[in-house]
This record gives sequence, structure tokens and C-alpha cells, in this order.
Amino acid sequence: TIRLNFPAPTEERRKQLAKEVAKLGEEAKVAVRNVRRDAMDKAKAMKKAGELTEDTQKTMEEEVQKLTDKYIKNIDAAVEEKQKEIMSV
Repeated sequence: TIRLNFPAPTEERRKQLAKEVAKLGEEAKVAVRNVRRDAMDKAKAMKKAGELTEDTQKTMEEEVQKLTDKYIKNIDAAVEEKQKEIMSV
């Protein structure tokens, strides 16, 4: 058995890690927003092509927005939880 002892990270390092977590969270939110934009564009294109009614398009857009909000909220919660965990070490 090999045992390695690592010192607890300094406050400066913890702040740096928390900042990195926030950056990764923001990148994840941008990715979710890009998927949302693509879905909205697809719904508009389908409506324009006559494949969807206006009501169906609006319903699809509302569902996409609900999912987007849900996942953004999940990302925010995960980032906040991880930052608290990092700062409390």
C-alpha cells in the first residue's frame, strides 16, 4: 500500500477552482442554449414548410423553453453545490 499525503488546498487555489467550476457551468449553459436555438429554428422551419400548425409550433417552443429552463436550473444548482464543496474543504 502506498499512502500519499496531500496538503489541503490554499484559499487562493480553492477560489481558482471555484472560478473554474463557474466557467465550466457557463459553458454547459451555452451548450444548452445552442440546442434550444437549434430546436426553435427547426420548429420555425417546419412551420414555414407547412409541416406544423402555428399552435403546434408554439407548443413545441414552450416545451423546449421549459426543458431549457429546467436544465439551466440544474446546472446552476450543480455549480453552486460544487463551489460550496470546494470552498469548505
